[in-house]
Amino acid sequence: MVSFVVLPVPAMRAMIDGDLVKASAAAGCPLSPWLMSESWLWAIRAEQVEQDPAAGEWVARAAVEGGQVVGHAGFHGPPDAEGRVEVGYTTDPAFRRRGLGRAMLGELIRRASGDSRVRIVRASISPDNAASLATVAPFGFERVGEQWDEEDGLETLYELRV
Repeated sequence: MVSFVVLPVPAMRAMIDGDLVKASAAAGCPLSPWLMSESWLWAIRAEQVEQDPAAGEWVARAAVEGGQVVGHAGFHGPPDAEGRVEVGYTTDPAFRRRGLGRAMLGELIRRASGDSRVRIVRASISPDNAASLATVAPFGFERVGEQWDEEDGLETLYELRV
């Protein structure tokens, strides 16, 4: 079973600085070198939470199974004016093809469903990302359109009403 550890700003800043010991202490659990290698994301999320402390409960979590970090997951931010949150999750390559992405997504959907402000969970996926498409399929997401992302290119938008 996958559980989440919220990553506070000091943990994210320590990962950006390359200090795994300090990051783990700030997070309250042993983090991994792979998680620390995602420093580009932690820079974005740390700034986001510093600007909006309420975003901290939404945006950055280490995914843990059996005492090991197996990935990270969260939302792109708190619910927007329409009650929409967008999921983001990644499995450490050493732990892929074990159903952990699906487990993380299920936990994110449960988290979103438990908040009365959330009405829609969104996932944006590259049309050629077969693994991510397979991950969202069992949850009943519906294709609602496309968008162009400056970093990721064409993405198909999927939404799930909660």
